[in-house]
Amino acid sequence: MRVAIITAHADDAENALGGTIVRLLEEDHEVYYFALSICEDSVPDGFPRDILLQECADSTKALGISPQLLTIMRYPVRRLPEHRQEILDEFIRFRKRVEPDAVFCPSMADVHQDHATTNAEVIRAFRRTSSIYGYDFPWNVLYGAKLDLFYELGESHLLRKIRALQAYKSQLVKEGNPLREEYVRSLAIERGNRIGVKYAEAFEIIREVRKLA
Repeated sequence: MRVAIITAHADDAENALGGTIVRLLEEDHEVYYFALSICEDSVPDGFPRDILLQECADSTKALGISPQLLTIMRYPVRRLPEHRQEILDEFIRFRKRVEPDAVFCPSMADVHQDHATTNAEVIRAFRRTSSIYGYDFPWNVLYGAKLDLFYELGESHLLRKIRALQAYKSQLVKEGNPLREEYVRSLAIERGNRIGVKYAEAFEIIREVRKLA
């Protein structure tokens, strides 16, 4: 399969489904990564404003994503709703170029304006061609996402995810940042407990498409 990982902000996808990305690559799927913003207006003092550009490249490389399959845009953070049509056009061009079988994007239940915009435009662009799965951030989901798809993770998948997240040094300095190992492990344990395994990541099924071979 060709799988597209679409995220509002560089670092979101690694946080939400880094272990699943490792599994997909191990299973020989072709994984594309598309980030809309490198959050230049919210980078902590002491770091270059475009630091997430390099950190995202380093992080996705640690997961095993080919640099040739990486797309990083520079839309302004927290202002994606102002660029909905441009974003939709970007996604349509990407769809025509890649023709992904499956797309992972932010949850339909996410209340963050950038995540909600990304979700809405992914659905508009890919609803007739691709399976669409939503990943959630518990702190952004008021009533909880309906999680129906679970990927079991092994220790090796979790370690690769943790190592990839360590590339985001500009984000790890923020107090309580969910990229830290203790948070990553605790959420993987909680999701794993739902299906009787040690670790897992979970997703909502927004659209399932099963075409003829």
